[in-house]
Amino acid sequence: METIIEVKHLKKAYKKRKSKEYVHAVNDVSFQVKKGEIVGLLGPNGAGKTTTIKMICGLLIPDSGEIYVNGVDNQKKRLEALKHISAVLEGNRNLYWRLTVRENLNYFAGNRGVSKKEAAERIEDLLEKFNLKEKENELVNRLSRGMQQKLAIMVAMLADSEIILLDEPTLGLDVETGYEVRELLRDFVSNYNRTIIISSHDMDVIQDLCDRTVIINEGKVVTNDKIENLLQLFQVRAYTITLGGLLSDEQQRQLLQKFPQFEYTPDTVESTLKVNLLRSEEIYDLFDVLKKENTPVEAIDRATVNFENVFMKIVKGEFNHAMGPSS
Repeated sequence: METIIEVKHLKKAYKKRKSKEYVHAVNDVSFQVKKGEIVGLLGPNGAGKTTTIKMICGLLIPDSGEIYVNGVDNQKKRLEALKHISAVLEGNRNLYWRLTVRENLNYFAGNRGVSKKEAAERIEDLLEKFNLKEKENELVNRLSRGMQQKLAIMVAMLADSEIILLDEPTLGLDVETGYEVRELLRDFVSNYNRTIIISSHDMDVIQDLCDRTVIINEGKVVTNDKIENLLQLFQVRAYTITLGGLLSDEQQRQLLQKFPQFEYTPDTVESTLKVNLLRSEEIYDLFDVLKKENTPVEAIDRATVNFENVFMKIVKGEFNHAMGPSS
């Protein structure tokens, strides 16, 4: 697939207030996004994710590094590069609250140079798809938070740009509306060959929508891989062992040394032990500990892992390895 966004060695530092020290918010971040992908750009608070997003959108100038949007350098030809991007940043703040739903849509369509005829057709289509037709003449400040969020996404789609960057797209939405928006985004990508970058703290949204995720922590990319690869990787290494008795204090001490994150639920009849293996061969170390006391093993199961588990393990450094995207 053709590359539509290329980020090369981005760096951005901020000077601390009343100090000569600098905080390196982004420290040599590089990644690519292919046309037609839905990519999650994730990171804990303070990781450098928001700074990276704002540099891609041209709202911040990097200290060094390059950003290409559809082949255009967004520093040398900023306006030309930004023609290819629409963004919903910080929830619903890109709306005019004293205008109606339809007035907002008309205003932003005109802002992006969409003709009145074309804008009218797109607006009608979006109002129907997002179930806001009955609210088209309602002032934005009278809408619910969820409806405001839907309108902000509609504004981004209205520009018909190749790339949409969404910051917390399901924030404030109820469960039903959240699923509705996910389907609309999927439809937008598949039917119109668009590209979406999503930043969200809702890991269910990331797992459901994204092909791939780029995770930033402490200003650096720590993981860049397909969601399914990460889930499979952690699922293979996460085990739940059912024991037919208790572990001795010495066994627990040895497990703590070898597997610091292990979880043990003791029971005289049936205890459970949960471990995460960094390497598959560590299973033999585990069985060596169990064998010393001839602890009965009743069952071994791979633990169920969701993407939130994966994300937390990566940012905590339990799996600290920057991976390239798999084909």
